[in-house]
Amino acid sequence: MKHLAYINKYFYKYRKQLILGVLITIIARLFSLVMPKSVQYAIKVVEDYMESPNKEANIGNTLLLYSLLIITAVILSGFFTFWMRQLIINVSRYIEFDMKNEIYQKYQTLSQRFYKQNRTGDLMNRISEDVGKVRMYTGPALMYSVQTITLFLCSIPLMFYTSTTLATYALLPLPILAFLVYFISRKINQKTIEVQKFLSDISSFSQETFSGIHTIKAFVMEEETQKNVDKISQEGRKKHLALLRIEAWFFPIMIFLIGISIIFVIFVGGRLYINGEIQSIGVITEFTIYVMMLTWPVATVGWVSNIVQQAEASQGRINEFLNEKSDIETTIQYSTPIQGDIRFENVTFTYPDTQITALKEVSFHIPQGKNIAIIGRTGSGKSTILDLITRMYDVQQGHIFIDGRDVRSLNLNDLRKAISVIPQDSFLFSDTIGNNIKYGKSEATQEEIIAVAKLAQVHDNIMDFKDGYETILGERGISLSGGQRQRVSIARALLKEAQIYLFDDCLSAVDTDTEEKILHNLTQIAYNTTRIIVSHRVSVARNADSILFLDNGKLIGQGTHQELYENNQEYRNYYDTQVIE
Repeated sequence: MKHLAYINKYFYKYRKQLILGVLITIIARLFSLVMPKSVQYAIKVVEDYMESPNKEANIGNTLLLYSLLIITAVILSGFFTFWMRQLIINVSRYIEFDMKNEIYQKYQTLSQRFYKQNRTGDLMNRISEDVGKVRMYTGPALMYSVQTITLFLCSIPLMFYTSTTLATYALLPLPILAFLVYFISRKINQKTIEVQKFLSDISSFSQETFSGIHTIKAFVMEEETQKNVDKISQEGRKKHLALLRIEAWFFPIMIFLIGISIIFVIFVGGRLYINGEIQSIGVITEFTIYVMMLTWPVATVGWVSNIVQQAEASQGRINEFLNEKSDIETTIQYSTPIQGDIRFENVTFTYPDTQITALKEVSFHIPQGKNIAIIGRTGSGKSTILDLITRMYDVQQGHIFIDGRDVRSLNLNDLRKAISVIPQDSFLFSDTIGNNIKYGKSEATQEEIIAVAKLAQVHDNIMDFKDGYETILGERGISLSGGQRQRVSIARALLKEAQIYLFDDCLSAVDTDTEEKILHNLTQIAYNTTRIIVSHRVSVARNADSILFLDNGKLIGQGTHQELYENNQEYRNYYDTQVIE
């Protein structure tokens, strides 16, 4: 239970509702115990009247009184049961809500390394399935535990007080029922985990298939894909049937053991009545009702036990992520405005997950307002420089200064708000084109959206769609071509009006003419901002104020295009190769 101790803070937060819920649960169960005794007394009245009829006795009024008592008790029990569920079950939903928010907020603070080491499906599962299992512990498990304890503490003493022998026989099958339910619930839990894993697998396979349907059709792999679906489906069918076979035992066993208890009550109770050890047949009816009332609470003993086990395991998985320390942290709470002067001093960086050294003793200075191009072959460390500027990672050796201050001494929110990034993979949300463009500036007007779309050379493409800026994009912007996605991302970045613009090879999918127009527009709109354009194409770099030429993680050239072409052989070879191609 050490993992579940984490949620005690939520129990404390909602302690008033929970305490009231527990009290109401006890009251509801106490009212439900009125019926068995009332039924026994009513039958005893009838028996006494049948044995010695008394015309003066108003048996009708007496039976009516007991009937009203039973009806009132049942109504009150139902009323309090309703409020019991409203309080305890609602609290479990509040706790679920708080936990999901806490986990989501934690996810947002974790670094790139964490997301590279963990699958998206696993992250989603912990915030949905695992939290759901913990909710069952904080709600139904708590509620049924209180109900069971209350009924046990009240009804069992009453049963033994009425007849020790009959109580012993009536209760004899119930521990067996509790054990069998516990055993079956464990098996159900094991099979359920297997089914959930299958559902995760088939969902992942389906998502991948639909995302890659173009490739499947291009390589005529429909038949092979169908075979794979059939294979996975057959495995799922077997797992579902295995689960259903075990679940099919649950209610038959419960009904069977209830029947055994009732048979014991009738048989043993009948003999006791014949022998004069109990004075009324009503006692047999009373015990029959007790058995019916105790059956489900006894069955829940095993069920609740499994809920607790599942919640413990799920909370353990949740705690793994909640206890995860972010590689990127900031202790700076005050504001640190950003201007855009950037300096790298002997920066060496190795990716923690792959142990690949991406940068080796790199040093350079980018004054505020300059337009810088970083070029080089694939894997030379270009994108890594942008990740370090935005503090997606922190350097292990060397220093990065922005406006003369170490980047780690800046307020992280201020730093990232001052930077507008267009990544290599232009991610668009399944929303309207207009909402995608104003993602970083939700209050933007339609005129502002259109203005940046024109600067990004995508306005005419958008207007070709029937709904224009209200066009709903498919998942990850699949409705658009690669070049259109890149240009929508550029428009989104320009709308942010940042101090530093980082363009990570975001013009690779556009033609040369469009590229020139976009670069010219960037110069016009962002002339007083720091712009860093990463690319493997030298055409992007020709008009830059300065070029950083990287190779294998090292800075092997720095200067204007003319300076590098005249004085750097590696750059000249790299440039000539692309021009000839």
